[in-house]
Amino acid sequence: MDSINRNQPEDNRQDLAATAAATRIRDMSKEAGACFFCTTPLAGSDTGGTRPMSIEQADDDGVLWFLSAADSHKNAEIQADPKVRLYLQASKHSGFLVLDGHATVSRDRDRIEALWSPIMKTWFTEGKDDPRITVIRVQPQAGYYWDNKHGDFVAATKMALGAAIGKTLDDSIEGNVAP
Repeated sequence: MDSINRNQPEDNRQDLAATAAATRIRDMSKEAGACFFCTTPLAGSDTGGTRPMSIEQADDDGVLWFLSAADSHKNAEIQADPKVRLYLQASKHSGFLVLDGHATVSRDRDRIEALWSPIMKTWFTEGKDDPRITVIRVQPQAGYYWDNKHGDFVAATKMALGAAIGKTLDDSIEGNVAP
């Protein structure tokens, strides 16, 4: 099992904790801009518990912030079971992250103000004072990431060279994320 990693001449594993984990979460969140936000679906949910969501902010502690409608399936599902899973992809070939976390819903007016952007009026037609706006805070508890160590160009070069010489020269890096 895991023959690809065993054939690789360089170490491709690095677990991240504390500040390094929070930095990885923040950076990948900025690059991705959105995620698949997964909840435990309730009966009658059209989404099956999974939907795309814009990440409004990932703070210095790795906490992710979203805006949502109070009457959404997502909010009801979080109230019933606050465990969530988020899937992020920063680019076509790198920057993958899965996070398990604990979500809470609030009506924190200061946080809504901080996260608000004019495009939000598409969903919250009364603007930032729309009474339906809620804030979802996701505190990551564990996760796993896959990325490349030296950027897409170096990774592509190593892959091409490896294919040409028949050797695994993968520039990937992966590991646990423990905020």
